[in-house]
Amino acid sequence: MNGIRFFRTIQVKLIIIYVLLILIAMQLIGVYFISTMKTSLTSTFTNNMNEQANLLSQISAQTLSNQPDQPGNSGEQTTEEYLSVLVSSLFSISEAEIQILDASGKVLATSLQSHQSYIGKKNTSLVVSRALQNIRDNEEEIIDEDGIRKKVIAKPIVYSDKIVGAVYLVASMKELYATVDRINRIFMSGMLFALGLTGVLGILLATTITNPIKALTRQAAAVAEGQFDQRVPVLGNDEIGRLSEVFNDMTLRLRDALSANEEEKEKISSILANMSDGVVAADERGVVMITNRRAQEMLRREDCEGIRLGELFSMDEAQIAAMLQGGEQSAALYQVQTEGEEEEELLRLTMTPIHRRDQGISGTIAVLQDVTEQERLEQSRREFVANVSHELRTPLTTIKSYAEALDDGAMDERELGQRFVGVIRNETERMIRLVTDLLHLSRLDSNQAPLRRQQTNVPDMLEEVADRFSFQLRKKAIRATVRVEDSITSVWLDRDQIDQVLDNLVSNAIKYTLDGGRIELAARRIEPASIAISVKDTGIGIPKRDLGRIFDRFYRVDKARSRNMGGTGLGLSIAREIVKAHGGTITLDSELNEGTTVTAILPTQVSGGERT
Repeated sequence: MNGIRFFRTIQVKLIIIYVLLILIAMQLIGVYFISTMKTSLTSTFTNNMNEQANLLSQISAQTLSNQPDQPGNSGEQTTEEYLSVLVSSLFSISEAEIQILDASGKVLATSLQSHQSYIGKKNTSLVVSRALQNIRDNEEEIIDEDGIRKKVIAKPIVYSDKIVGAVYLVASMKELYATVDRINRIFMSGMLFALGLTGVLGILLATTITNPIKALTRQAAAVAEGQFDQRVPVLGNDEIGRLSEVFNDMTLRLRDALSANEEEKEKISSILANMSDGVVAADERGVVMITNRRAQEMLRREDCEGIRLGELFSMDEAQIAAMLQGGEQSAALYQVQTEGEEEEELLRLTMTPIHRRDQGISGTIAVLQDVTEQERLEQSRREFVANVSHELRTPLTTIKSYAEALDDGAMDERELGQRFVGVIRNETERMIRLVTDLLHLSRLDSNQAPLRRQQTNVPDMLEEVADRFSFQLRKKAIRATVRVEDSITSVWLDRDQIDQVLDNLVSNAIKYTLDGGRIELAARRIEPASIAISVKDTGIGIPKRDLGRIFDRFYRVDKARSRNMGGTGLGLSIAREIVKAHGGTITLDSELNEGTTVTAILPTQVSGGERT
């Protein structure tokens, strides 16, 4: 596989292309050169033989023309000897045979000693017959029994327009073809050398092309793995160099784009993670893809991904479709009931379709808002208005009734009139207390009741509270005790407001403690910078179902008894706001028919700016 992959590389392909181009070019040149060279050598060889044959025919024409006039054998012998000397001495061609024939085709002389037996015999070859017929272009190539190629030429000998004989030449072409073979070998050697040199140059040239491409490939792989610090070297101003520059510029832009994208992603993740609202994103099929931490907390689920919206919100597909078709946004209230908790959480579910250009709705964004506290505050506001109206209506109705009675003649009876006026005075004072408490709460809510901290002796403060209620305590035979740890002496408090808190707590303890009971005022240190002041009684206690709302405004456990005792239902609410203004907390523990303990935890160290 590695070998196959190697032959698929650009470098090898370039080298193969270069070598093939050179090979084809040299083959074409070689074929043309060898063919031309062979043709030239053959033409020269043939022309030489023709010249030799023509010259010999001209010289021997006179001799052959005189042969019939010479009588006797001596004349014939002299002609043959002359011709033999002529062909063997003057017209000797290397490895060639020259024969002189008479008009009948009989051999008169030959240049080869080994063929002297041919003299007097007739040469019956086709070229000789054609020459004796005065046909001059008589050439042919033959291959003898030894496999040697030879050139055969026959020329007529003409004297006074009469054919008196013929010249027959047979020459070996061995040296000619040997020369052609040497030229072929020289050309092949040169071609192999050229191919080798081309291969080396091709490797060098291909390397100059493939090395930048390999560098680009490595850089592309590094960029794919998130490494943007490396740069591709720019080796020139050609196309590859320009490509390297563009790739480096692309890497920088890609790094910046990914960095910006990563920053935006982190911002979105941070925003989603820290949003007070829950966010659920689903795809076009309604399957949840992303949820933030707040949504998981609201829905009490950790595995929201992969669940359909209908299953997640306990809604059918028709309801979800109706919400999405209701406009750009559609909201509904969604209740979450958690096991072990009595109260339900009320969530506002808002669904918004995600539109993609030319593709319709590609997803859904669901936003969850916890409106439990908002609804609770709204309910508290409605209850507060109703309670205020009720608290004011009762004394006003009483005042109106007694005033009408006085107007109707009750004033004429002194004792009855004084009793009615006393009732009107009591109801008026009750209204004044109610309005005063409401104004105090309003100032605390709007931070218009600034703290006036001063150095306060805690034991003395608790003793003074017990003294202020000594008459009520003796009246119900309630025993009050004060316990303060030795480490607690003076702290920075708003004495007047803390006195109001303690007066309210002690007053409530006296109201709801039976005759002969006990009340304990205590102060202890719970931290180096905090103390706990508590009021504990042995009264009737508070049912557990009412503990969660005991600090709500106008909330009463026993409404009729509280009104009869002159309470407005705002005392504990005012106490909680005062303690909160001091930076502390207030708690209430109670058991029905066993007693109640109210504890206010106050800081003992404050900044210098708060000390007045």
